[in-house]
Amino acid sequence: MKKKQINLALQGGGAHGAYTWGVLDRLLEEDGLEIAAISGTSAGALNGAALKSGMILGGRQGARDNLDWLWEKVAGVQDMHLSGWMAPFGIAALSKAIEHSLPVAIGAAMTRIVSPYDYGPIYQNPLREIVEKFNYDLVCGQQEPRFFVSATNVRDGKIKIFEGNEIGPDALLASACLPTLFQAVEIEDPKTGRVEAYWDGGYTGNPALFPLYNADFPADIVIININPLQRDDLPTSPNEIQNRINEISFNSSLLRELRAIEFVQRLLDAGKLQEGQMKRVRIHMIADDDMMSKLSAATKSVPNPAVISALKQAGRTSAEQFLRDDIDHVGTRSSVDLEKMFN
Repeated sequence: MKKKQINLALQGGGAHGAYTWGVLDRLLEEDGLEIAAISGTSAGALNGAALKSGMILGGRQGARDNLDWLWEKVAGVQDMHLSGWMAPFGIAALSKAIEHSLPVAIGAAMTRIVSPYDYGPIYQNPLREIVEKFNYDLVCGQQEPRFFVSATNVRDGKIKIFEGNEIGPDALLASACLPTLFQAVEIEDPKTGRVEAYWDGGYTGNPALFPLYNADFPADIVIININPLQRDDLPTSPNEIQNRINEISFNSSLLRELRAIEFVQRLLDAGKLQEGQMKRVRIHMIADDDMMSKLSAATKSVPNPAVISALKQAGRTSAEQFLRDDIDHVGTRSSVDLEKMFN
């Protein structure tokens, strides 16, 4: 049987990226799926690096093992039965408790009055110890899956796509650099020789889809979405309002790209563009807005093992649903109705 080829677009969302871990863990069990390319931002970039390097070294199981290693380092998650007793209400209550805890409240207040640059020589990015352990000979290799990392150029506000040998520890740190928590990551541009400063890629591409339009890649893009596109409840508390502002901000670039794809598809369908002038991209999405809506922004920056474990299981469940309901659309049509999304 011919394998179904897909590209993966991995959204960022801090520790909520454990949901993507669960999705990938389940997809990697499917021998009939082949991952051609990955575009990742922030936590999505870390997940992508772990998947690619693990897969090249040890195949599908190697990728799964490397993702397990990554999240053990991020949150100390070893026992995947931690969340088995927890209903979604339990996770929501735990998230709320973390959100209103004294350390989180103090930390949030500090980001409003203290810059990451105020720490002087004692400043350190806690992610550096993790990202420096990746095998970059594998992460940067030309073997499939091809890998792209997004960051935001602080000075001009444009998206920067790192690929190939451009990807190193600093590129991953740049992609996950929230400016209220971390100092901008400075990287020399080999083309200009100028040192550029970068913040989190989520501001300009969360994740960037356009690197996946390459003619050599399959037309099917599977977006693993972390930040809820839809929230039914109106945010009213200061924390809820700020959380929803952040979600909207980090979804805006993705929605712009999806709208552009929908526009091109309409032109192709109407015959105003000839087939081949623009690539006809097929969009699929794996998400759990209901689960994510129960979590606060605090659990993005405070990796709690029980929440991380529950997110992984939710990701596996969502991937299982995708494989049951939408996998037959891969290679034929989008499973996301973009026209309905924007009308």
